[in-house]
Amino acid sequence: MSELVWLIPLLPLIGFIVNGLGRNTLSKGMVGTIGSAVVLISFVCSCILFSEVYQARQAGQAGIIEQHVFDWITVGNLKIGLSFLVDPLSAIMLLIVTGIGFLIHVYSVGYMHHDKGFGKFFAYLNLFIFFMLLLVLGSNYLVMFIGWEGVGLCSYLLIGFWYKNSSYANAAKKAFVMNRIGDLGFLLAVFLILGTFGSLEFSTVFSSAKNFAVGDITVVSITILLFIAATGKSAQIPLFTWLPDAMAGPTPVSALIHAATMVTAGIYMIARSNVLFILSPFTLQLISVIAICTALLAAAIALTQNDIKKVLAYSTVSQLGYMFLGLGVGAFTGAFFHVLTHAFFKALLFLGAGSVIHGMSEEQDMRNMGGLKKAMPVTYLTMLMGTIAIAGIPPFSGFFSKDEILAGAFIASPVLWGLGFIGALMTAFYMFRMLFMTFSGTFRGTDEQKHHLHESPKSMTMPLIVLAILSVLGGVINLPAVLGGNHWLENFLSPVFSEGKALMPETHHLEHSTEYLLMAVSVVGVLIMVALAFNMYVKRQYKANEDARGFLGNLSYHKFYVDELYDSIIVRPINWLSSFFGNVVDQRGIDGVVNGAGKATFDTGKVLRLLQNGNVGFYLLMMVIGVIAIFIYGLLSL
Repeated sequence: MSELVWLIPLLPLIGFIVNGLGRNTLSKGMVGTIGSAVVLISFVCSCILFSEVYQARQAGQAGIIEQHVFDWITVGNLKIGLSFLVDPLSAIMLLIVTGIGFLIHVYSVGYMHHDKGFGKFFAYLNLFIFFMLLLVLGSNYLVMFIGWEGVGLCSYLLIGFWYKNSSYANAAKKAFVMNRIGDLGFLLAVFLILGTFGSLEFSTVFSSAKNFAVGDITVVSITILLFIAATGKSAQIPLFTWLPDAMAGPTPVSALIHAATMVTAGIYMIARSNVLFILSPFTLQLISVIAICTALLAAAIALTQNDIKKVLAYSTVSQLGYMFLGLGVGAFTGAFFHVLTHAFFKALLFLGAGSVIHGMSEEQDMRNMGGLKKAMPVTYLTMLMGTIAIAGIPPFSGFFSKDEILAGAFIASPVLWGLGFIGALMTAFYMFRMLFMTFSGTFRGTDEQKHHLHESPKSMTMPLIVLAILSVLGGVINLPAVLGGNHWLENFLSPVFSEGKALMPETHHLEHSTEYLLMAVSVVGVLIMVALAFNMYVKRQYKANEDARGFLGNLSYHKFYVDELYDSIIVRPINWLSSFFGNVVDQRGIDGVVNGAGKATFDTGKVLRLLQNGNVGFYLLMMVIGVIAIFIYGLLSL
């Protein structure tokens, strides 16, 4: 399989071409089968490749596979190839992208069955998987950048899939523009890396970077530019507002792009570039500050949202903040561990929300739900498991990954741990608020909705069950020593992070007693939040907007007016400036000069045309005047 790495991204590309060209001729069953099958085969290939890497790691080897496909750019001494890198980090990412991607494709067969754009939708999904695999497999920054741009394009196409709705089209444009801001940072970083190291290959760049001093201004500049790129793709302050609006796309899009794959690209890129970031402590501190602010702000907004997908969207932003916090404090394995577990439970929650919306005849407002657990038992039980996992209740997967990040934060700064703990409390509250408002109490929808209320088909519930199992068991892959584990994931990923760790200053490890105490405080706090949510939304049956009362509640409900702030200080001034340049500078200035020159020439021609009147006497007079003028000119020039 190591010789056929190229087959993994090629298969989804073939699916895109076939479904794209045959979207109006192939049956929906054929389109769904082709779209899902190519991703399934890629998943099988990824499993085989992972087993090869795993066996190499068991034998004490690094487990690194490189495959050069062809030379892409050759200019003088510069050679950049289309080449792939498979190591423990990319091997796990391949499983996430193709495995969860396959489940979402299967789910989409049922969810999008009645949509007229069924074939186009599957073509876009396949294209997205292709670009995401390209991003993950690239052995240099240029191939990664192509995949990076490709997933941005696909997100635009999928978010605005129902483009006839102007608000959905605007959401797609917003996502595209905000991602382009971050992508500019990536592009500048690529140029700076090439100018500094003379290569874009990861192996060359990282081995050369170790010769630079810690805090070198060039390395700091590169890492800041890469972090700017990550803030756009992974929705961190200030480039996070596109992701909640991206819920305009079909729910499978939310699960695939905004839970499991695309939004984690920034974390993957920084984890891959760990050597550069460790050489820049300033950037790591900046990441930590922005990460914790993002986690808290998004969690505070999620507390009062009533759209079920918006709650999950802000939850995603908050959880991404936790992942960046792990990166910022040097807990690279913990951050990637949370990428893995988050892919399980957040994909589950988004698909569960889609199942609810499907059963509720496209209703997304939780104030119009309630009492759904009897009508939708499978959806309820699976979403309950996902909610427990994201809340961080043991022994579900989210507990272990979030605990590892918080432990790393405590080592770096108890203040960061305290802020992260507050974010974890808010996460537990708003997630169980969502669960209770949706499934508990009495039904608050219309009689028509109640009449059509039903459990989703098996094509939608089976992926939920698989993801629920993964959400429960996913934490075992990196059990800490304090709980009798052997940090399997950390050991497996050690070849990826070993060079970076060698450059890090020595840090102390937590005593087992301290770890037990931090875990206990976290779990007790989360359980208190669950009890509070149960009291408010099950026992007291909070009515619409009761939780958005008061100054802070109103701020949270209106998303802290961040969009309005951006609109006032960025969008409106740019629109005014564009209007000024368009109407004044362009039309009256540039167009005025160009059109004025043309009009002056035309008018002059009209006047001179009158001199050609056919009168011979007039012509003789003009000849005499001309001769006299030439004579005078000759005298004056003597």
